[in-house]
Amino acid sequence: MFNDPLFILVVLSMAAVAIILLIGIGGFGRGGEFNRKHANKVMRMRIAAQFVAVILILVFVYFSR
Repeated sequence: MFNDPLFILVVLSMAAVAIILLIGIGGFGRGGEFNRKHANKVMRMRIAAQFVAVILILVFVYFSR
């Protein structure tokens, strides 16, 4: 399973979602100028990354049967 390139892509996409989420939470926690400028953009990026991650997970499950 760890040799499968699709599995590695799934793991990387999930890591990207986690990193974007942590950036968004950090921005909300700190507040200030960064939060005012970038909060909506970061959360939209997270939703898009989550969509890609879910699609990749579904593709991986489909082809791993």
